[in-house]
Amino acid sequence: MILTFLPAVFFGWALGRNDAANIYGTTVTNGLLNYRFAAITASFSIIAGAMIGGRNGLETLASLSSQTLVTAAIVSAAAGLSVIILNQFGLPVSSSQAVVGAIMGIGLLNGNIDWFVVMKIFICWITTPLGAALLGYVLYGIVARFFRRIRSIVVQDITLKVLAILIGILGSFALGANNVANITGTFVGSISVDEAALIGGLSIAAGAIIFSKKVMYTVGKRIVSLEAFSSVVAILAQSLTVLIYAYIGVPVSVSQAIVGAVVGVGLARGSRNFDGRLIRRILLGWLQTPLIAGCVSAAVFAIFNFFGLN
Repeated sequence: MILTFLPAVFFGWALGRNDAANIYGTTVTNGLLNYRFAAITASFSIIAGAMIGGRNGLETLASLSSQTLVTAAIVSAAAGLSVIILNQFGLPVSSSQAVVGAIMGIGLLNGNIDWFVVMKIFICWITTPLGAALLGYVLYGIVARFFRRIRSIVVQDITLKVLAILIGILGSFALGANNVANITGTFVGSISVDEAALIGGLSIAAGAIIFSKKVMYTVGKRIVSLEAFSSVVAILAQSLTVLIYAYIGVPVSVSQAIVGAVVGVGLARGSRNFDGRLIRRILLGWLQTPLIAGCVSAAVFAIFNFFGLN
Protein backbone atom coordinates (compact mmCIF):
# COMPACT_ATOMS: atom_id res chain seq x y z
CA MET A 1 0.00 0.00 0.00
CA ILE A 2 2.84 2.37 0.81
CA LEU A 3 4.21 2.03 -2.74
CA THR A 4 0.93 3.29 -4.20
CA PHE A 5 1.55 6.67 -2.54
CA LEU A 6 4.95 7.17 -4.15
CA PRO A 7 3.48 8.71 -7.35
CA ALA A 8 1.46 11.13 -5.18
CA VAL A 9 4.60 12.12 -3.27
CA PHE A 10 6.36 12.64 -6.60
CA PHE A 11 3.51 14.76 -7.91
CA GLY A 12 3.46 16.79 -4.67
CA TRP A 13 7.15 17.48 -5.06
CA ALA A 14 6.62 18.59 -8.67
CA LEU A 15 3.69 20.81 -7.66
CA GLY A 16 5.60 22.43 -4.80
CA ARG A 17 8.59 23.02 -7.04
CA ASN A 18 6.41 24.76 -9.62
CA ASP A 19 3.85 26.65 -7.55
CA ALA A 20 6.08 27.91 -4.75
CA ALA A 21 8.07 29.62 -7.50
CA ASN A 22 4.85 31.27 -8.65
CA ILE A 23 4.21 32.61 -5.15
CA TYR A 24 7.70 33.96 -4.52
CA GLY A 25 8.91 34.48 -8.08
CA THR A 26 8.39 38.24 -8.29
CA THR A 27 9.74 39.11 -4.81
CA VAL A 28 12.77 36.80 -4.93
CA THR A 29 13.83 37.82 -8.45
CA ASN A 30 13.50 41.47 -7.38
CA GLY A 31 15.83 40.81 -4.44
CA LEU A 32 13.16 41.68 -1.90
CA LEU A 33 13.36 38.27 -0.20
CA ASN A 34 16.20 35.82 0.27
CA TYR A 35 15.76 32.68 -1.81
CA ARG A 36 16.47 30.17 0.98
CA PHE A 37 14.40 32.05 3.57
CA ALA A 38 11.45 32.06 1.17
CA ALA A 39 11.77 28.32 0.54
CA ILE A 40 11.81 27.37 4.23
CA THR A 41 8.98 29.74 5.12
CA ALA A 42 6.89 28.41 2.26
CA SER A 43 7.34 24.80 3.37
CA PHE A 44 5.99 25.29 6.90
CA SER A 45 3.11 27.47 5.68
CA ILE A 46 2.12 24.93 3.02
CA ILE A 47 1.79 22.15 5.59
CA ALA A 48 -0.33 24.38 7.84
CA GLY A 49 -2.58 25.32 4.92
CA ALA A 50 -3.07 21.70 3.88
CA MET A 51 -4.02 20.58 7.38
CA ILE A 52 -6.26 23.55 8.23
CA GLY A 53 -7.92 24.45 4.93
CA GLY A 54 -7.54 21.46 2.62
CA ARG A 55 -10.66 19.46 3.49
CA ASN A 56 -13.13 21.04 1.03
CA GLY A 57 -10.89 20.61 -1.98
CA LEU A 58 -9.99 17.04 -1.02
CA GLU A 59 -13.67 16.12 -0.87
CA THR A 60 -14.36 17.77 -4.25
CA LEU A 61 -11.59 15.88 -6.05
CA ALA A 62 -12.66 12.64 -4.38
CA SER A 63 -16.20 13.11 -5.75
CA LEU A 64 -15.09 13.75 -9.35
CA SER A 65 -14.62 10.04 -10.08
CA SER A 66 -14.35 6.96 -7.87
CA GLN A 67 -10.84 5.55 -7.58
CA THR A 68 -9.05 2.45 -6.42
CA LEU A 69 -5.57 2.66 -4.90
CA VAL A 70 -4.12 1.65 -8.26
CA THR A 71 -6.01 4.22 -10.35
CA ALA A 72 -5.27 6.92 -7.75
CA ALA A 73 -1.57 6.14 -8.11
CA ILE A 74 -1.85 6.25 -11.92
CA VAL A 75 -3.55 9.66 -11.73
CA SER A 76 -0.77 11.06 -9.52
CA ALA A 77 1.99 9.65 -11.73
CA ALA A 78 0.42 10.95 -14.96
CA ALA A 79 -0.23 14.41 -13.53
CA GLY A 80 3.24 14.70 -12.03
CA LEU A 81 4.92 13.60 -15.25
CA SER A 82 2.92 16.16 -17.23
CA VAL A 83 3.99 18.96 -14.87
CA ILE A 84 7.66 17.99 -15.14
CA ILE A 85 7.52 17.80 -18.94
CA LEU A 86 5.94 21.23 -19.35
CA ASN A 87 8.26 22.69 -16.71
CA GLN A 88 11.19 21.88 -18.96
CA PHE A 89 9.87 24.50 -21.38
CA GLY A 90 9.88 27.11 -18.59
CA LEU A 91 6.10 27.42 -18.53
CA PRO A 92 4.01 27.98 -15.39
CA VAL A 93 2.01 24.76 -15.40
CA SER A 94 -1.49 24.24 -14.02
CA SER A 95 -1.14 21.35 -11.59
CA SER A 96 -4.89 21.45 -10.96
CA GLN A 97 -5.60 20.95 -14.65
CA ALA A 98 -3.03 18.17 -14.80
CA VAL A 99 -4.70 16.13 -12.06
CA VAL A 100 -8.23 16.74 -13.32
CA GLY A 101 -7.12 15.78 -16.83
CA ALA A 102 -5.55 12.59 -15.46
CA ILE A 103 -8.71 11.72 -13.52
CA MET A 104 -10.87 12.26 -16.58
CA GLY A 105 -8.56 10.18 -18.75
CA ILE A 106 -9.37 7.13 -16.65
CA GLY A 107 -12.93 8.22 -15.90
CA LEU A 108 -13.80 8.39 -19.59
CA LEU A 109 -12.58 4.85 -20.10
CA ASN A 110 -14.61 3.66 -17.12
CA GLY A 111 -17.66 5.84 -17.85
CA ASN A 112 -17.35 7.10 -14.30
CA ILE A 113 -17.31 10.92 -14.13
CA ASP A 114 -19.48 13.37 -12.18
CA TRP A 115 -20.07 15.99 -14.88
CA PHE A 116 -21.61 18.46 -12.44
CA VAL A 117 -18.32 18.55 -10.54
CA VAL A 118 -16.45 18.89 -13.85
CA MET A 119 -18.54 21.94 -14.76
CA LYS A 120 -17.98 23.49 -11.33
CA ILE A 121 -14.22 23.03 -11.68
CA PHE A 122 -14.20 24.34 -15.25
CA ILE A 123 -16.03 27.54 -14.27
CA CYS A 124 -13.55 28.13 -11.46
CA TRP A 125 -10.64 27.61 -13.86
CA ILE A 126 -11.98 30.36 -16.11
CA THR A 127 -12.66 32.82 -13.31
CA THR A 128 -9.32 32.28 -11.52
CA PRO A 129 -7.06 34.48 -13.72
CA LEU A 130 -9.87 36.97 -14.32
CA GLY A 131 -10.61 37.29 -10.62
CA ALA A 132 -6.92 37.59 -9.75
CA ALA A 133 -6.47 40.29 -12.39
CA LEU A 134 -9.42 42.26 -10.98
CA LEU A 135 -8.12 41.87 -7.43
CA GLY A 136 -4.64 42.92 -8.51
CA TYR A 137 -6.00 46.01 -10.21
CA VAL A 138 -8.15 47.05 -7.23
CA LEU A 139 -5.63 46.19 -4.51
CA TYR A 140 -2.86 48.13 -6.23
CA GLY A 141 -4.90 51.34 -6.02
CA ILE A 142 -5.85 50.76 -2.37
CA VAL A 143 -2.45 49.69 -1.05
CA ALA A 144 -0.54 52.29 -3.10
CA ARG A 145 -2.64 55.07 -1.56
CA PHE A 146 -1.43 54.13 1.93
CA PHE A 147 2.12 53.27 0.90
CA ARG A 148 2.69 56.68 -0.71
CA ARG A 149 2.05 58.33 2.65
CA ILE A 150 5.29 56.83 3.95
CA ARG A 151 7.91 59.49 3.26
CA SER A 152 11.03 57.75 4.55
CA ILE A 153 12.79 55.51 2.03
CA VAL A 154 14.17 53.38 4.86
CA VAL A 155 10.71 52.87 6.36
CA GLN A 156 9.35 52.05 2.90
CA ASP A 157 12.00 49.36 2.45
CA ILE A 158 11.30 47.83 5.86
CA THR A 159 7.55 47.94 5.22
CA LEU A 160 7.95 46.18 1.89
CA LYS A 161 10.10 43.41 3.37
CA VAL A 162 7.63 42.82 6.21
CA LEU A 163 4.72 42.78 3.74
CA ALA A 164 6.60 40.41 1.45
CA ILE A 165 7.16 37.97 4.32
CA LEU A 166 3.57 38.11 5.58
CA ILE A 167 2.01 37.88 2.14
CA GLY A 168 4.40 35.07 1.18
CA ILE A 169 3.24 33.14 4.24
CA LEU A 170 -0.39 33.78 3.27
CA GLY A 171 0.27 32.67 -0.29
CA SER A 172 1.99 29.48 0.85
CA PHE A 173 -0.86 28.73 3.26
CA ALA A 174 -3.32 29.22 0.39
CA LEU A 175 -1.23 26.93 -1.83
CA GLY A 176 -1.34 24.15 0.74
CA ALA A 177 -5.06 24.63 1.42
CA ASN A 178 -6.05 24.72 -2.23
CA ASN A 179 -3.67 22.36 -3.99
CA VAL A 180 -3.31 19.53 -1.46
CA ALA A 181 -6.41 18.03 -3.09
CA ASN A 182 -4.45 17.65 -6.32
CA ILE A 183 -1.97 15.40 -4.57
CA THR A 184 -4.06 13.06 -2.47
CA GLY A 185 -7.71 13.89 -3.26
CA THR A 186 -8.05 10.69 -5.30
CA PHE A 187 -6.90 8.63 -2.30
CA VAL A 188 -9.72 9.86 -0.04
CA GLY A 189 -11.85 6.84 0.69
CA SER A 190 -8.83 4.58 0.88
CA ILE A 191 -7.43 6.85 3.61
CA SER A 192 -9.02 9.57 5.77
CA VAL A 193 -9.19 13.22 4.78
CA ASP A 194 -6.76 14.17 7.56
CA GLU A 195 -4.23 11.58 6.42
CA ALA A 196 -4.59 12.76 2.84
CA ALA A 197 -4.02 16.37 3.93
CA LEU A 198 -0.86 15.47 5.86
CA ILE A 199 0.70 13.35 3.11
CA GLY A 200 -0.14 15.92 0.44
CA GLY A 201 1.07 18.86 2.51
CA LEU A 202 4.42 17.24 3.30
CA SER A 203 4.92 16.34 -0.37
CA ILE A 204 4.26 19.89 -1.60
CA ALA A 205 6.48 21.33 1.13
CA ALA A 206 9.33 19.08 0.00
CA GLY A 207 9.04 20.45 -3.53
CA ALA A 208 8.97 24.03 -2.25
CA ILE A 209 12.48 23.63 -0.86
CA ILE A 210 13.80 23.47 -4.41
CA PHE A 211 12.22 26.22 -6.50
CA SER A 212 12.32 26.20 -10.28
CA LYS A 213 14.35 29.32 -11.05
CA LYS A 214 13.44 29.06 -14.72
CA VAL A 215 9.73 29.35 -13.87
CA MET A 216 10.54 32.12 -11.37
CA TYR A 217 12.21 34.14 -14.10
CA THR A 218 9.25 33.60 -16.43
CA VAL A 219 6.67 34.81 -13.91
CA GLY A 220 8.71 37.50 -12.18
CA LYS A 221 10.27 39.27 -15.13
CA ARG A 222 8.96 38.37 -18.54
CA ILE A 223 5.17 38.74 -18.36
CA VAL A 224 5.40 42.39 -17.38
CA SER A 225 8.16 44.23 -15.54
CA LEU A 226 7.18 44.83 -11.90
CA GLU A 227 9.12 46.72 -9.26
CA ALA A 228 9.20 45.51 -5.64
CA PHE A 229 5.99 47.19 -4.44
CA SER A 230 3.93 45.94 -7.37
CA SER A 231 5.34 42.45 -6.87
CA VAL A 232 4.07 42.35 -3.30
CA VAL A 233 0.59 43.49 -4.36
CA ALA A 234 0.50 40.89 -7.13
CA ILE A 235 1.28 38.11 -4.67
CA LEU A 236 -1.38 39.42 -2.29
CA ALA A 237 -3.98 39.31 -5.08
CA GLN A 238 -2.89 35.82 -6.09
CA SER A 239 -2.94 34.56 -2.50
CA LEU A 240 -6.43 35.85 -1.76
CA THR A 241 -7.75 34.41 -5.02
CA VAL A 242 -6.38 30.93 -4.32
CA LEU A 243 -7.53 31.03 -0.69
CA ILE A 244 -11.09 31.93 -1.74
CA TYR A 245 -11.25 28.91 -4.04
CA ALA A 246 -9.79 26.69 -1.31
CA TYR A 247 -12.82 27.39 0.85
CA ILE A 248 -15.18 27.08 -2.12
CA GLY A 249 -13.66 23.61 -2.44
CA VAL A 250 -12.19 23.75 -5.95
CA PRO A 251 -8.46 23.33 -6.52
CA VAL A 252 -7.34 26.01 -8.97
CA SER A 253 -4.08 26.94 -10.63
CA VAL A 254 -1.64 29.10 -8.67
CA SER A 255 0.06 29.72 -12.02
CA GLN A 256 -3.10 31.17 -13.50
CA ALA A 257 -3.75 33.24 -10.40
CA ILE A 258 -0.29 34.84 -10.33
CA VAL A 259 -0.32 35.52 -14.07
CA GLY A 260 -3.72 37.19 -13.74
CA ALA A 261 -2.57 39.17 -10.69
CA VAL A 262 0.61 40.34 -12.42
CA VAL A 263 -1.37 41.51 -15.45
CA GLY A 264 -3.93 43.29 -13.24
CA VAL A 265 -1.25 45.10 -11.25
CA GLY A 266 0.57 46.00 -14.44
CA LEU A 267 -2.58 47.56 -15.87
CA ALA A 268 -3.23 49.46 -12.63
CA ARG A 269 0.20 51.08 -12.74
CA GLY A 270 -0.27 52.03 -16.38
CA SER A 271 2.05 49.46 -17.92
CA ARG A 272 1.27 48.13 -21.36
CA ASN A 273 4.62 46.43 -21.83
CA PHE A 274 3.34 42.84 -21.82
CA ASP A 275 5.12 39.96 -23.50
CA GLY A 276 2.20 38.80 -25.64
CA ARG A 277 4.12 35.88 -27.10
CA LEU A 278 4.90 34.51 -23.64
CA ILE A 279 1.28 34.87 -22.48
CA ARG A 280 0.16 32.94 -25.56
CA ARG A 281 2.66 30.19 -24.72
CA ILE A 282 1.31 30.05 -21.17
CA LEU A 283 -2.28 29.83 -22.43
CA LEU A 284 -1.25 27.03 -24.77
CA GLY A 285 0.36 25.23 -21.84
CA TRP A 286 -2.88 25.50 -19.87
CA LEU A 287 -4.77 23.86 -22.74
CA GLN A 288 -2.16 21.18 -23.27
CA THR A 289 -1.79 20.22 -19.61
CA PRO A 290 -5.13 18.38 -19.07
CA LEU A 291 -4.93 16.81 -22.53
CA ILE A 292 -1.42 15.47 -21.97
CA ALA A 293 -2.22 14.24 -18.45
CA GLY A 294 -5.45 12.61 -19.64
CA CYS A 295 -3.71 10.77 -22.45
CA VAL A 296 -0.90 9.56 -20.18
CA SER A 297 -3.27 8.31 -17.46
CA ALA A 298 -5.58 6.61 -19.97
CA ALA A 299 -2.64 4.87 -21.65
CA VAL A 300 -1.17 3.61 -18.37
CA PHE A 301 -4.59 2.49 -17.16
CA ALA A 302 -5.16 0.58 -20.40
CA ILE A 303 -1.80 -1.17 -20.00
CA PHE A 304 -2.63 -2.13 -16.41
CA ASN A 305 -6.00 -3.49 -17.55
CA PHE A 306 -4.37 -5.48 -20.36
CA PHE A 307 -2.09 -7.25 -17.89
CA GLY A 308 -4.83 -7.59 -15.28
CA LEU A 309 -3.01 -5.38 -12.75
CA ASN A 310 -5.90 -3.01 -11.95
